[in-house]
Amino acid sequence: MRKLDTRTIVVASHNKGKIAEIAELIGPFGFLAKSAAELNFEEPDETGTTFEENAAIKALASAKASGLPALSDDSGLVIDALDGAPGVYTANWAETADGTRDFAMAMEKVEKALADKGVTDPKDRAARFVSVLCLAWPDGHTEMFRGEIEGTVVWPPRGTAGFGYDPVFQPKGFDTTFGEMPSEQKHGWKPGDATALSHRARAFKLFVESCLEA
Repeated sequence: MRKLDTRTIVVASHNKGKIAEIAELIGPFGFLAKSAAELNFEEPDETGTTFEENAAIKALASAKASGLPALSDDSGLVIDALDGAPGVYTANWAETADGTRDFAMAMEKVEKALADKGVTDPKDRAARFVSVLCLAWPDGHTEMFRGEIEGTVVWPPRGTAGFGYDPVFQPKGFDTTFGEMPSEQKHGWKPGDATALSHRARAFKLFVESCLEA
């Protein structure tokens, strides 16, 4: 496992929601970080068929373009009743004809797909959010960290916090969706905390334990 010996990194993302969450997570470590969007890097084509492959594509592209270590996230909603869909294509389900992303539309697609299968009982709507963080160096070395959280797809959407599919995902053991949670509850993991809630926070905890702690 290669340790990160610099506090200057690139957040390899153009997704404002992800950039904000990662910025909150890395804040306590004193990183000087800029996003791929800020640096005007082109978004690489995500041609992988796994979260790990797509995370590596993004992190390596930013690391090589900047000459600095880069941290990427590839994440998605995996629904058992839909055979794992939308999965690695979670963002694609939100794509519109003009190239923008409409997650309200994407959540409706998910609900229609479940309804078409007659999946209405909460016990049959099991799902999980998956996040894979990839830390890449300009020389091509990568480290991967995977976090998952189990839950249920609910309808109608609840809450306006977070981003993406957060309003329809209710994590196991909670009566609120990610869309109803303040950021400090959803992904507010800090050094010393024994547990982390969100998939991204769980992956980040592994990153810290592997690449930052002595």
